[in-house]
Amino acid sequence: MTSTRRVAIIGLIAFVAAVAGVFFGRLLVDAPKKDETELHALLHRELTLSAEQEKKIHAIEAQFADRREALELEMRASNIRLAQAIEAEHGYGPRVTKAIDETHEVMGELQKETLRHLFAMRGVLDHEQAAMFDKVVVKALTADAR
Repeated sequence: MTSTRRVAIIGLIAFVAAVAGVFFGRLLVDAPKKDETELHALLHRELTLSAEQEKKIHAIEAQFADRREALELEMRASNIRLAQAIEAEHGYGPRVTKAIDETHEVMGELQKETLRHLFAMRGVLDHEQAAMFDKVVVKALTADAR
């Protein structure tokens, strides 16, 4: 097999791996989070929020939705940069390393924004509601650890 053909085959394999990585990354980022759904169900159905609490939480959720959408777009862009780096380097080189670090930065920022959002919603609740809220959050965060 000629070296040109070998490079082409390796390039094709790297490209397919990069596309698969982007595809699975999007599945992970775009997938609805069961625990978030459970938390929102608790907030809206089980906590018996006052009209004022509903109004405040709705505003918090709307603000977070905008921020989350922006971060998810950045995550998609980060995945594209990772795919391009993999395609260019055909291995674990400096561009791939940098792209991975950028992806982790965006993921970390999304996690921080999610926690800010949770704490902002918790701040709207009374003592009893906050205790129920805390139980659901702890359950969500430890579900995979069991």
